[in-house]
Order: sequence, then C-alpha cells, then structure tokens
Amino acid sequence: MRHRKAGRKLNRSDSHRRALFKNMARALLTYERIRTTEAKAKELRRVVDKLITLALGNDLHARRLAYKTLGNHHLVQRLFEDIGPRYSAGGGGYTRIIKLAQPRKGDNAPLVIIELTKAAALKEKSEAKAAKPAAEAGSTESEEAKPAKKPAAKKPAAKKAAKSEAEKPAKKPAAKKAAKSEAKKAKEEPPAAAAE
Repeated sequence: MRHRKAGRKLNRSDSHRRALFKNMARALLTYERIRTTEAKAKELRRVVDKLITLALGNDLHARRLAYKTLGNHHLVQRLFEDIGPRYSAGGGGYTRIIKLAQPRKGDNAPLVIIELTKAAALKEKSEAKAAKPAAEAGSTESEEAKPAKKPAAKKPAAKKAAKSEAEKPAKKPAAKKAAKSEAKKAKEEPPAAAAE
C-alpha cells in the first residue's frame, strides 16, 4: 500500500524528477508564467511556494537553501530582492494555475498555465494607473482642443498613403501599351510619307 507517500512520480526517477522541478522552478521565477501539464504544475507549485516562503525570511541560511534548489546566484538574488518582497503580507497563495481549453496534441495531456499571482496584479495596477492620467487629461481639455487632435491622427494615414504611392513602381502594362502604340505609329508613318 502507498500510505504516507505524497507527491506524483511523473514516471521519472528521483534524480530526474529533482532536475525537472529545478529547471521548471528556474523558468517560472525567470518568466513568472509558464505553460506545462496539469500534474507537473501542481507538483511545481509545492516547490515554488517553498522557495517564496524562504524569500520572506531573507537571511543567509534561507539564501543557501534556495541556492540548493535553484543552483543559480542571480535567480536567488532576484527571488529575495524582487519576488519575495511582493508577498511580504504572507499567507500563501503565491502561484495560480489556469487550465487551458485545448489539450496537448499527440498525447491529449491537459495543459495549464502556472504563474505568480502578484506579477499579474502588478501589471493590472500599472495599466490602470496609465489609463487614469489619460482619462483625466481627456476630461480637462476644452472642446476646441479636441478637434485639433483629430487631424493630427489623420496625418500618419496620409503619410502611409503618400509612401505607398511613392513606393509603387510605374505601371508596366501602360508603359508597354504606349511603347507598342508608338511603334505602330512609326511603322504606319513611312508608307504615308512615301505616298506624299
């Protein structure tokens, strides 16, 4: 019986499994969002949550334990200086797993996106802050200034049209037709000149 044996083996040996989660944890802490299978993501969540909990301690022993898992000094520094302070409130819930609609082609494995929760929240806040000043600036302008902006927006389109016309080569069929008609006229003129 398999009592008290938590965790998925993922059809790998112990050393292969450790290497897999080391690489996946590195990727998640580097890019803050990765796509993988559901089973791997659920196991990776255990590894990454422990690393972020270590980052909350921020002492030498915690850094050495994190290095033991990650094996990269730059990632350990990023974990303790950038990622850890985001979660200073604590309480867990450092990662989020989002299921994707389409399974993986080939083996039909369910795919998910695993991401750090605070990374998405920070991006949304920065986008909201960027949208606020633009909305405030739009409301304070007078009605006379608004029409002046509309022609300015049309100028790039006019430039594109001018560029596209300038870049287009001269129409070859028209040039060929003109050359043919001139050649026909030249052939017809000598007999006319001889008749005179």
